[in-house]
Amino acid sequence: MHTSPLTAAPILVTGAAGFIGSHLVEALLARGERVVGIDNFDPFYEREVKVRNLAVVASQPRFSLEEVDLRDTRAVEAVFKRHLPRRVFHFAAKAGVRPSLLDPADCMAVNTTATQHLLAACARSAVEHVVFASSSSVYGDSRRLPFREDEPCGRPLSPYAAGKIDAEAACRRHVAATGCPVTCLRLFTVYGPRQRPDLAIHRFVRAIAQGRPITLYGDGSSRRDYTHVSDIVTGALAAMERPGGFCVFNLGRGVPATLAETVRMIKEAVGRKAVIERLPTQEGDLDQTWADISLAGRELRFEPVEDLEEGIREFVAWWRSTATD
Repeated sequence: MHTSPLTAAPILVTGAAGFIGSHLVEALLARGERVVGIDNFDPFYEREVKVRNLAVVASQPRFSLEEVDLRDTRAVEAVFKRHLPRRVFHFAAKAGVRPSLLDPADCMAVNTTATQHLLAACARSAVEHVVFASSSSVYGDSRRLPFREDEPCGRPLSPYAAGKIDAEAACRRHVAATGCPVTCLRLFTVYGPRQRPDLAIHRFVRAIAQGRPITLYGDGSSRRDYTHVSDIVTGALAAMERPGGFCVFNLGRGVPATLAETVRMIKEAVGRKAVIERLPTQEGDLDQTWADISLAGRELRFEPVEDLEEGIREFVAWWRSTATD
């Protein structure tokens, strides 16, 4: 197991109290790293949920949490001066396609402008490597399947996707200007314990378990490359060890599942029938996502191991252990 001396410079994780960020913090601490987390506890969902996400690590002496909004350049600079991180995982975001359609300006401010602020702080602090969490949404309405990293990303379907494309471009400029390596990870429909309450698997499990209807958009044939959070964290840790320069990797399972198949798995895991309400496909939604993970396999030795059906059963068990409504 990788270990680091406690005197080593800490690793900074933005979005540390979120779904993926909190799992990443735990994994880094388990490797012996010192970790500084940043989170602004955005009210998109309850603060208590994010506090729970960090409950396991909150008292660890090698972890500290800064409640900072990345749009506040002075506050961000102060964090860098206090802690002097040398590696950064940038996982903070205003997440979600549908919320971005309701408030595109705020989405762009967080996902693009805040990323630029963070990169500027990294440049001034001589950070050695940045790993940025991008999204499969950048592929837009591409018809070439599976999605490959060399696919042009010029046709985003939502402000969220456009913001991630702009943030990737900022990362590329950062590498050109500073020489600091940046690795962009295009994440594919991440699920698992602590998944955000608004995301599909979480919403469906909660509704079916409580006997309430679930809303399905389209005819159920849309496909998503659901990827377990533990596989994403493994890929992110490998990305931090990648040599210099700018690079983009897909992190997905590489095996898409239809919406109908996913609902079936959830019903079986919950042990109840589903009451389904159908609506037309929503603006901004991709018909399907499917990751070509061959590049990540070659360069990061990325091999996702979590089976979707087993992962859903694990999620249902987690939800039942934490459900309060």
